Amino acid sequence: MEYVLQTNGLTKMFGKKAAVNNVNLSVRKGDIYGFIGRNGAGKTTFIRMVSGLAKPSGGSLRLFESDDLDNQRSKTGTMIENPAVFPYLTARQNMHYYCRLLGLNPDQTIDEMLALVGLSDTGKKKARNFSLGMKQRLAIAISLLGNPEFLMLDEPINGLDPTGIKETRELLLKLNKERNITILISSHILGELAKLANRYGVINNGILIDEFTNEELQSRVVGELELKVDSADKAGEILVNLLGNGKFGIFDQNTIRTREIAMAGAIITELTKNGIIVSGSAVIGQDLEGYFLYLMNQTDIKRQTV
Repeated sequence: MEYVLQTNGLTKMFGKKAAVNNVNLSVRKGDIYGFIGRNGAGKTTFIRMVSGLAKPSGGSLRLFESDDLDNQRSKTGTMIENPAVFPYLTARQNMHYYCRLLGLNPDQTIDEMLALVGLSDTGKKKARNFSLGMKQRLAIAISLLGNPEFLMLDEPINGLDPTGIKETRELLLKLNKERNITILISSHILGELAKLANRYGVINNGILIDEFTNEELQSRVVGELELKVDSADKAGEILVNLLGNGKFGIFDQNTIRTREIAMAGAIITELTKNGIIVSGSAVIGQDLEGYFLYLMNQTDIKRQTV
């Protein structure tokens, strides 16, 4: 497995407060890594350290499996917080400025990048008159100068309307699939990240509290069939034969839950046939945002009890 980013105990202190606290995180080549956390959780500080804009207080990081960070950062592109565009310049003028700043030939770069992000036809329109989504796409175009292999985007969908979110999502998927760019994207909107990312890290109060794949996320938020019965123990004995061990849970003397939602009809029929009174049934479960809030609350509870 090839990694583009690995951190070991990465920490950033501001006085006595740890904005990033002992974070061990890895991003594999080809990932779209969703970096999830509330505003102020430490996402921006983490990205600033990886990009070289902030010095770690402790720990270490590697880029492209190398400790030579100065050289490896030339393979990365970064967009942090608000789009860094000049409002009184056109898209092309903004790109020209950053090409000169980075020592790149504008004639070989600007047209390609503006076309890539869908801003070729903005002409003489000043950036101050762009929608927020257009500004975000221009900022992404700027971060792509130099053809980076690893892109770090800090809250690129924050504040966008549904159209802007969709356009940004489609652009990032295109960059990942067609240009093989590995992407770390921070956000507090798990529902949108779930349409993009294949791996996730959740940070709260500077602490990385969990990492999981998209498949693991989907299994955690899947719905369950909840049955209300007159005797959960007796119903359980019947379901062992029908579903097998570990396929259901008894939550109290009158409640059984199972993820075998597709078998709801067969389950109710079997219970009724064996004399179990089923007084109610419903599909329950958390949505993605509910799961995110659950993770945050669990971490807050742990911190309060330490």
